[in-house]
Amino acid sequence: MALHAAVKGKLISVIGDEDTCVGFLLGGIGEINKNRHPNFMVVDKNTAVSEIEDCFKRFVKRDDIDIILINQNVAEMIRHVIDAHTAPVPAVLEIPSKDHPYDASKDSILRRAKGMFNPDDLVR
Repeated sequence: MALHAAVKGKLISVIGDEDTCVGFLLGGIGEINKNRHPNFMVVDKNTAVSEIEDCFKRFVKRDDIDIILINQNVAEMIRHVIDAHTAPVPAVLEIPSKDHPYDASKDSILRRAKGMFNPDDLVR
């Protein structure tokens, strides 16, 4: 099964501002599936929150996406949808944007991961 997944290949998707998406697209992550849906979404000041939610839900349902990168300021707009996603795959990673630095206290996925470990277990 793992060999089959490695042969098929999985994608990284991006939801973010124009600079973030362009940077990752220049890095080679851009793909369009057989239904002509891209694996990225550019969010600007005119983008409706419902559009972002719909895009995130589409990415979660796609079986060819294993990682969803999302700018943290965009993630704040759809926090309730991200918090409802509890499956390990696709993994959701909140990343900073050029205008909004990363704030670990806002990252609900990081808080959930920290809750899985007891710091005393890591001390030898």
